[in-house]
Amino acid sequence: MAAASGGALRRSVAGLARAARTFCGYGSRRAAAEEKKGPVRAEYLAERLRERKREEKQREVPRDPAQRRVRKLAMVSAGLQHVHPNVLAKMLKQATVYQNEEIVVINKPYGLPVHGGPGIKNCITDVLPILAKMLENMKAEPLHLCHRLDKETTGVMVLARSKETADRIRLLFKTRQVEKIYWAISLGEPDPTEGIVDIPIVEKEVQSHQSHYKRTLAPSYRMSPEDGKVVRIRRNRSAESAVTRYRLLASSAACSLLELQPITGVKHQIRVHLAYGLGCPILGDHKYSHWSKLAPQKLPKVTLKRLKLEQSKARHLPLHLHAHRLSLPLGERLDLVCKPPLFFHKTLRNLELDFDKD
Repeated sequence: MAAASGGALRRSVAGLARAARTFCGYGSRRAAAEEKKGPVRAEYLAERLRERKREEKQREVPRDPAQRRVRKLAMVSAGLQHVHPNVLAKMLKQATVYQNEEIVVINKPYGLPVHGGPGIKNCITDVLPILAKMLENMKAEPLHLCHRLDKETTGVMVLARSKETADRIRLLFKTRQVEKIYWAISLGEPDPTEGIVDIPIVEKEVQSHQSHYKRTLAPSYRMSPEDGKVVRIRRNRSAESAVTRYRLLASSAACSLLELQPITGVKHQIRVHLAYGLGCPILGDHKYSHWSKLAPQKLPKVTLKRLKLEQSKARHLPLHLHAHRLSLPLGERLDLVCKPPLFFHKTLRNLELDFDKD
């Protein structure tokens, strides 16, 4: 009787161990080995339970709707790198806002790079042949890029149906015949509220605990410490001329809605001119909100309160820069307009940045 009870007890313990391993997701070869040795150790089960709770917490949906939107957008952006190219091409087809016999215009989504590079599996360039077939027929000529937008920038992007048309449009951009209008939500209010930033831009290495490269201003003038007069200095040979016209549309909650017209086309021009030229970095621009470090953007308390966001979650806040309108003199002048994405609209509403759309 005692032997029978002992056997039943051993079977019960083994069954309990199997159940515990099933609950904790422990089904590896090590699990089988542990089962042969005897009951699973209590310490190991406790650690597995703690690990499971940590994973559930990471998957936990935030209660606050603003934090849910921030996390969802970050997940969507990351997910674009894992979808099939056909799915990505279909998304771009749905984002088409205008097309004729020469060009196709899309409203570029957030978080999608234009070109490939390290760690990038999906980009717009790679799916242009697929997109062309979806728009036309199976013998359609691949589309051609005419200009570029940053990965985090949304809005008007022009694609050409032929290489000849692409070359014509690129020349129009190069000779500054294309009028580009951007919208950006920035931290702070520029002073004066309307003007032109005309400061060259250069790339420099930032020496810090984590060395990295950033674009920054390379002014042609400085103030003399002796008499306070403005004096011209030698131009940095690596600097590129950069000119941006800006205008304040609305301000509220320590933020501003700005209309921006880049006259030149230097990489990261708008972001650098706003952050370092006007002291008004773009909301969600974690790269150019600090110079000496790589860190999430620090937001004013009133902004966090309006956005219903915690500072610890600010690292997921998207860049609020949108290519709103592009005027293209291609035969007759085409005014191409794209509406800002949903997250941009919601930020405008939450910050109460009301303005006259006309």
